[in-house]
Amino acid sequence: MSLFRKSNGEMPFLDHLEELRWRILWSLLAIIIFTIIGFFVVNEFGVLQLLIAPIEPFLDGSKLKYLNPTAPFFITLKLALSVGLLFAAPVVVYHIWAFLSPALHVSEKRAIVPALYFGLLLFMGGVAMAYFVALPMTLQFTMSFQTESLEQSIVIEQYMSLVIRMLLAFGLIFEMPVLILALTFLGLVTPEFLTEKRRHAYAIIVVVAALITPGDVITLTAMMMVPLIVLYEISIALSRVIVRKRRIAEVAVQN
Repeated sequence: MSLFRKSNGEMPFLDHLEELRWRILWSLLAIIIFTIIGFFVVNEFGVLQLLIAPIEPFLDGSKLKYLNPTAPFFITLKLALSVGLLFAAPVVVYHIWAFLSPALHVSEKRAIVPALYFGLLLFMGGVAMAYFVALPMTLQFTMSFQTESLEQSIVIEQYMSLVIRMLLAFGLIFEMPVLILALTFLGLVTPEFLTEKRRHAYAIIVVVAALITPGDVITLTAMMMVPLIVLYEISIALSRVIVRKRRIAEVAVQN
């Protein structure tokens, strides 16, 4: 229970703002602390080398270039911040949960907590697919246009931007079931609506898959479409479960 909450569970509006301010400050502090730890992780565990590994087979023994003497520092800083955000995510989620949970029913709390763990697993699955499948195939496709008339000079800043964008894009796209669950929970969508709009959803999935996979349009887009379609169908099934439980609860209350 919040330190700002009265014994009857209610809080004045200004106390809500005060609690929100403190939780934001604690979350920012966690990000700063874990970003500092991220510097150690990046330097000691070879995070940069791990991200460079997918492109090494295409460098012909050369190395990535940088055009600014400050580039190595800022690349390390960005990676440390990324690691810090990743490590601080549980703390941030906890404070969001602690702020919102008093307004939720017990049944809602039971549904949200597993969804948070499910969302984390989905995000990690999306990042893994991007790193082990999509990124190597994208590089293989784009680098296949290399000819004797061209000399590669790949800049590390641009390469890292590509890697981070792909990892984040795949991780966030894989959160689709959690998003649909949240919309179902709020009553904004229903399983019937999701089923009726399946064709439209598939069309959107094709477009999204093509946009986030800048490589072989046919092969890589198809590979991205399959898990997204599976995730959409899983979302429909989970949405049905939530609606069924809600209807059962409503009938029990009426009786």
